[in-house]
Amino acid sequence: MKKQPGHRKYNFPDADLYLQCMERLRHAHRDRELFAQYGYDGERMKAFLSLCDQFRSLPDDDELIGDQMVTTEKKNAAAEKLKTAIRSLMTRVAMKYSNRTGRYRKFGTAKLGDMTDAQLLFCGRRVVRVARAQIDFLAEVGVNEKVLERIVEAYQTFETALNIQQDRIADRDISVERRVEQGNKLYDELVVLCDIGKDIWAEKDPVKYENYTIYESNNDQKIARKVREKKAGA
Repeated sequence: MKKQPGHRKYNFPDADLYLQCMERLRHAHRDRELFAQYGYDGERMKAFLSLCDQFRSLPDDDELIGDQMVTTEKKNAAAEKLKTAIRSLMTRVAMKYSNRTGRYRKFGTAKLGDMTDAQLLFCGRRVVRVARAQIDFLAEVGVNEKVLERIVEAYQTFETALNIQQDRIADRDISVERRVEQGNKLYDELVVLCDIGKDIWAEKDPVKYENYTIYESNNDQKIARKVREKKAGA
């Protein structure tokens, strides 16, 4: 059973989380002497900054999806080459045996265009095996080891491309899980820092108190910025 990624504790983009963390750290550094009274010292701020840097360095989902799409395109191209090689063989087989005979059906290529990747891979191996068993009978229609090797090379290339594609899918799943875990860890630390900052400035300085407010969206940040600008101009 496929493991489901963990639940994100925040409901805004990862880029916004990173930017909010960096901004709040700047405010905390400004207020570092007050933070020290809560046991939140410079070393913890450095650790928080390091966590931000680690989070920023993680590949984002667009990058991983792009890699996955590239490998899927290569896998699909390899699948088409394999189908072409199989059809070339079956054209010769049809010349020898009617496509209604058991000998033809034994190749199992009737639904070649509708096969899954796994079925296509098995089909490629099967047609080579069946053809080799009858190669003396098929020689008169041009079936030889060169024709069969073309199929062998095609299904080997397809299998490699399929494995690489599956690896990229797995890599993305792992990366998404890691990003959620790292994001949650970063968010938890952000909440701690902001709670301290708000406690420091509650009923003392509303502007600095606002410095430690976690915004859920860019619109929230724009509204808060306008409020601050209005107060500053009053």
